[in-house]
Amino acid sequence: MIWNWEQPDWPNFTFDASALEGFEAEFLHRAGVLLGALKHIDDDDRQQLAVDILSEEAIKTSEIEGEILDRDSVQSSIRRQFGLAADDLKVRPAERGVAEMMVELYNHIDGPLKTKRLFTWHRMLMQGHRWIDSVGGYRKHAEPMQVVSGRVDQPNVHFEAPPSADVPKEMDGFLKWFNDTAPVPGKSQALHPVIRAGIAHLYFVSIHPFEDGNGRIARAISELALSQALKRPTLIALSRTIEQNKNAYYDQLEHSNKANEITGWLTYFGQTILNAQAETHRFIVFLIEKAKLFDRVRDQINERQSKCLLRLFKAGPDGFVGGLSAQNYISITRASKSTATRDLTELVEMGVLDKSGERRHTRYRLNIKLPADFT
Repeated sequence: MIWNWEQPDWPNFTFDASALEGFEAEFLHRAGVLLGALKHIDDDDRQQLAVDILSEEAIKTSEIEGEILDRDSVQSSIRRQFGLAADDLKVRPAERGVAEMMVELYNHIDGPLKTKRLFTWHRMLMQGHRWIDSVGGYRKHAEPMQVVSGRVDQPNVHFEAPPSADVPKEMDGFLKWFNDTAPVPGKSQALHPVIRAGIAHLYFVSIHPFEDGNGRIARAISELALSQALKRPTLIALSRTIEQNKNAYYDQLEHSNKANEITGWLTYFGQTILNAQAETHRFIVFLIEKAKLFDRVRDQINERQSKCLLRLFKAGPDGFVGGLSAQNYISITRASKSTATRDLTELVEMGVLDKSGERRHTRYRLNIKLPADFT
């Protein structure tokens, strides 16, 4: 098998620009709509939006790689990174590390990307990973860096990266390309953010410079490329969107690592970025609508009902997995069964909750209508 980095045209990626024009225009349009929507939420909700999206992205970028993190610990760590009030949860190194990287990425979008910053991200991600030989540095082992699946004795090799000895030179080329294509006025090499973010991701993972953490850092670099174009943090749900169909993500990566004509990859990645913007738009609409809902009923509900609503708001647009049950309500409020039934019935009658199912299958959800797509 001849991989993309072994081809004579590496790393001169080519693509059909006309096939990507729609993504370019739509990305900028949606970015403007999101900025406008943010003006309709107050500072506290805007801050909470950043915490929630960064927490979700931290969790999902790790989950794509098969690492399951504790949501409360990640969110607590991100709140601390922002200097906000947080609980006293003991946070494991893995949760703290990815939280640190996400906040560092959010806070610093200007200037060229340098080796030192990549090494810093890697040290953050690899906290507690004692089996990694090179933490905060490029891989150095002599054996091939391969992405494989299947049996140990009959592995299916999906990709093999350049030898470790070639990584410093390859990464110098990558960083030069990334910084040369940045959206600086008057720079002839500047690329559209969707194209730049897509190429950066594929280019980086094709080099696979680290022993571990390459996918997470590649997605962070893509977020950086988009943020630099907008001159503000994108706050889009990129990793969440990828994780929702990560098989397609890995299929696209595998399909694109054997040649340097990458229109297919950029088409996939462009649509993923638009879907991620739609996820963020959905979250902002949720914040706006939940504030309206709470303002409408705050003087009509009791302390138990208020506590439950705040818990539902904290769960975000998707709410409780499977919906809120009477038992959930009892656990949150410490109410009796009869009181829980009465409280929930009142919330349905006030139009706060929607009810579905019967008897033990009864479930409740916030009566908030969210857009199915970007509108």
